[in-house]
Amino acid sequence: MLIVAEIGLNHEGNFDMAYELIGRASRAGADIAKFQFGWRAERGEINFIDAELARQLRRWCDWWEIEFMASIISDEALELARPLEPNRYKIASRTVVARPDLVRRVLDEGKETFISLGWWEEEGFPFGEPSEQVRYIFCRSNYPTYPGHLQGLPERFSADGYYGYSDHMHGIEGCLLAISRGAKFVEKHFTLDKTIRGVHGDHILSALPDELRQLSDVGRPLARLAQTVAGERSGIEGVP
Repeated sequence: MLIVAEIGLNHEGNFDMAYELIGRASRAGADIAKFQFGWRAERGEINFIDAELARQLRRWCDWWEIEFMASIISDEALELARPLEPNRYKIASRTVVARPDLVRRVLDEGKETFISLGWWEEEGFPFGEPSEQVRYIFCRSNYPTYPGHLQGLPERFSADGYYGYSDHMHGIEGCLLAISRGAKFVEKHFTLDKTIRGVHGDHILSALPDELRQLSDVGRPLARLAQTVAGERSGIEGVP
């Protein structure tokens, strides 16, 4: 199971804070630190990232021994990310609807790609059936997401359906619920201070370091238990 700390724009334009967020995410047990490339990304905006800063983010992730990943939101973002040689890509739900051509360009890279479907309202999957390259992610594009919004959460996540879950709820309960149903990819916004209002409102629905650590400590054995109950993993037995 992959736990993704979505740093996104929670650095608030202070990339020294991005370094701190990467390190804290690593120490809290996350597998991946994720950024958003191409959103509020013009020069002078909060998330302007040029080639040198992109390389620095990748180097910082390497230093903290956490995988770097980026959501690709524009053509320029793909060109910015490609030289960093990420293992995989993320597609935000807004991009699925607004830029399906860009999604296809990302898929042409041939790498594992996680595609959120929060804005997708049509039947079926938008870019073919799920595969080892194309991983569909369940999410609700409500910021924050409240319990009533989670109606329709898959009863069972699987490689041939929804593979994982992207969370916008307060706390970590939504993530744990998805893990108990077999999600193998869980994405949670990450912050050091929920009281920051910012320009995008993500801090209040983000996990603090102790919450992310709890998600890792509880979620990983929960994932193993869910796989065992589903017959996907061999169990162990006690003393007869």
